[in-house]
Amino acid sequence: MGARAQGRRARPAAVKAGALVKPQTQSGQALTHQATAAAGKPGYLQLHASGELQRRIERAYEILQHCTLCPRECNVDRLAGEQGYCRAGAAPVVASWNVHPWEEPPISGTRGSGTIFFTHCTGRCLFCQNYPISQLGVGQQVTVERLAAMMLELQTRGCHNINLVTPTHFVPQILAALPAAIEGGLHLPLVYNSSGYDAVETVRLLDGVVDIYLPDAKYADNAIARRLSGFRGYVEANRAALREMYRQVGAELLLDENGLAVRGLIIRHMVLPEGLAGTGQVLAWIAGELAPYVHISLMAQYFPAHKAVGHPVLGRKITHEEYFQALTAFDELQLERGWRQEYCEADEE
Repeated sequence: MGARAQGRRARPAAVKAGALVKPQTQSGQALTHQATAAAGKPGYLQLHASGELQRRIERAYEILQHCTLCPRECNVDRLAGEQGYCRAGAAPVVASWNVHPWEEPPISGTRGSGTIFFTHCTGRCLFCQNYPISQLGVGQQVTVERLAAMMLELQTRGCHNINLVTPTHFVPQILAALPAAIEGGLHLPLVYNSSGYDAVETVRLLDGVVDIYLPDAKYADNAIARRLSGFRGYVEANRAALREMYRQVGAELLLDENGLAVRGLIIRHMVLPEGLAGTGQVLAWIAGELAPYVHISLMAQYFPAHKAVGHPVLGRKITHEEYFQALTAFDELQLERGWRQEYCEADEE
């Protein structure tokens, strides 16, 4: 889970902020979407006007009949009331929606990001800081019309974007909410803030719909991912999803004249005690397989929550030495852009 529903998220220190860039020369649909972003218009407006958004909605609801939105591929019929691992049904469930000021600077800006926290999750992180939402089901079932209204309310409150937090299992419902939101005047960029455990087909449904991808790259080892977060085959699934996100939006983070993100990719990684996240390997893969100038948000904010409290390894914050090792890996790989949280925001005491 990316953004935090409760508590102050430390604003990360910049390594090298993204620059205001012109769209790179590409071909086909990618160039069209990027040109639309450069013109200050989210891609979903064009997809709605062309009828393509409606086709995506129909395909997404077909998937709900044998749900494969995440790599677990539960194959349950959620439209008939069946539930899979995430426990989500046919209707969206929202825990909260509000202005969030503590995301990365190009996301939060000066007026905040308009976060919508979805209930349930495709994982079961032992240390989840939002476990009442993700694992205990705290939230309210809403209609897609109400979800559209939430987006418009956040826009009215001056938010810079609509930030969809833990959205994977509700992608069809999010897509279905967009036409009403668009007709109501929605024009903000959409941020897809996920654990990175997304099926590639799900991400493809979002091509041109999502303006800014904000996924996690949590682990470099499948066994650890399974033990600590319940993810099956996380590494391969995560890397496939990241490749697709990268294919859609590229490595550059497009900023407007005010330094706000309008299109691009930011990958988050949180350092865990005892090196359990495999930080060096995660960063090496990003640098080698995507690009060294992909924006990375390196986080030191781990603290024991939920089932990690009292855990022999997870039951403490990371040490200065552990975070220093992560920073060293970042530097040695010559990663060029992103943000690194200051360790003082996550001290050992």
